Parts: sequence; C-alpha cells; structure tokens
Amino acid sequence: MAEKPEEPTKDKTKDEHKDKNAEDETDEDQGNLLERLLREKLNILGENETEKRMPLLEPMSLEGVANFIKKLQEKQGAERKKIFVMTGAGISTAAGIPDFRTPGTGLYDNLQKYDLPHPTAVFEINYFKENPKPFCMLAKELYPGNFKPTMSHYFIRLLAEKGLLLRNYTQNIDTLERCAGVHPDFLVEAHGNFHDAHCMNCDKEHPHEFVRDAVFKDEVPYCGCGGIVKPDIVFFGESLPDRFVNLASKDCAECELLVVMGTSLAVQPFAGLASRVGSDCPRLLINREKVGETNPLMAMLGFGAGFDFSQESGYRDVFYGSDCDDGCLKLAGLLGWEVSSGMLVVVVM
Repeated sequence: MAEKPEEPTKDKTKDEHKDKNAEDETDEDQGNLLERLLREKLNILGENETEKRMPLLEPMSLEGVANFIKKLQEKQGAERKKIFVMTGAGISTAAGIPDFRTPGTGLYDNLQKYDLPHPTAVFEINYFKENPKPFCMLAKELYPGNFKPTMSHYFIRLLAEKGLLLRNYTQNIDTLERCAGVHPDFLVEAHGNFHDAHCMNCDKEHPHEFVRDAVFKDEVPYCGCGGIVKPDIVFFGESLPDRFVNLASKDCAECELLVVMGTSLAVQPFAGLASRVGSDCPRLLINREKVGETNPLMAMLGFGAGFDFSQESGYRDVFYGSDCDDGCLKLAGLLGWEVSSGMLVVVVM
C-alpha cells in the first residue's frame, strides 16, 4: 500500500511574520489616519496639506468691515437686519462705570469696603440670600440714572435705525442701551437688568422704583411677605433669562456680521455666542486687547472656534485695538455716518 504523501510543512515563522507585517501596516494606516484627523481638527496641518480659506473681507481690516456693511445696506427689508452685536462692560467705561476685571481700576479690585469673602461674592446668589447688604450698597453706586450712554451705545442705536441690527446681546445691567433709545425688541440683556424686580420668596413683581427708593435710603428692599426683593439681575448660580435661551440659536444662525465690543469673553454661556455664528460670518472685535482667541484643543472637542486674527490662517476675524467709543466712531466715519450724544432719545422701557 502506497504511503500517503507527506504534506509540505508550512513555514509558520514566515506566515506569522507576514501576518505581523499586515497587522503593523493596518495599525500604521489607522495611526496615520488618526494623526491626520487630529492635525486637521487642531488646525496644525503641515505646509501645502490644506488650502487657506479665501478672506471674507476686503481688506481684512476695519475698512473691510465697513465695505461689508455697505453691501448689507444694499439689501432690502429683513434681509438687511443681520448684524449681531455682543457687548460687555467696556462700552460703558466712558460713562464712568468701571468694568469688572481691569487690574487696579476694575470693580472686582475695589470692593474692599464691602468686607466680602471674595470679590465675586457680591454677585453670587447664595451669598446674596445670606447678606444682601453689600449688593444693595454697590447697586446705589451703579444704579441706572446715574450715568449717560456712550458713543458705543448710540452707534448700536444707529445700526437699528439704519435697519441693520439683528440683535444686541449685552452682559451689562446698566440699561444704557435703553437710555440711548435702542428699542427692547433689539435687546437681549443676558445678565438681566434693574428695570424689573421680584420677591425671592413669593415671586411678587415690584416696580423698579420700589427697589431704587430702598437702595438710596441704604436699606434692603423687602416684600410684604418678608422676602428680599431682588432686581432681575442674573447672579452667579442663576439661569440666564428665557429670552436669551429662546433667541440665541435663531439669531446666531441668521447673523451675517458679528461685532463684539468691550468684553473679556470670560463668562459662559454668553462668551460662547461668538463661536456659534456660521463659519462664513465675518467677526469684528473692538477691544483694548485681544480676547477669545482660538484654542485648537477646545475646537477639536467641539466647543467652537475662537477668534483667529493671524495672517496665516485667519480668514474672517478682524481686531481693532482701541476703546469702544473710538472704534465705533472710526467705523461710523468709514461708513459716512454721524454718531452724536445729541441724538434725540426716546427711552422705551
């Protein structure tokens, strides 16, 4: 009986080596893909790996922003109302109201007389419930009626009168936008205002005069039920107004030009609005210093894209370093507009 031919012996070492090579190649391909995706997300692509986006403004300067606004003016009706303005304490410093964070002159550096556990406690809701006196003392200094609007406020009003203003989202509680004649329909007072007030116990509404009278007598305003009456200002630890929540997404989607003025962009969720407008929306920052610049890691994690003022990769962001009033007056001049504190003001509360 013929013997069964012996099957050839497989070179297991060779096969294992081939499998290992294939596995290594797969890992390498996956590694390269992951690296490329990360590099793209982090915006650190090498030279010639991606094309720079074409600038949205011509030129990439305040002059370019003025040219863009002139094009918006050529549109009709609701199509023109596409300028979204974000403002912070910096637009009110010319009125004599200190901002919050400037070292030495900022509000948080000058609260020693209130004997606070830490500066921000004056705006923390839990501290206010325990000790409302420091806030009421500060409110007397900051109360609306003590200050007049600035050129920046009147510039915002002018945008509305020209049919260009979509909305002004403000962090300020001084109501100077209203005092300048900006209609409340154009305003989102993200951190509330002094105009309305409610009892923290029974939620009864009280006129702002009730709070003002108590504050100017160096008293804490109390409701008939015994609860503290608090102006409708958003303290740390409170939710933002419904109006902010209801309008933010819609306004960011419709925005064709974002103008940010006088803010450190340090407080969320307000600061995040700058990253929520479309990627084809030009953005102008008028500020003493650059803020809110892009953080590649945060962008990769889906927290939006900050400003990119670089000549290498920037394509839509313009920084104009100045006081807000100077920047607004310069922009108005480029547009051929006149901004004046003598503008007839009809205050609509």
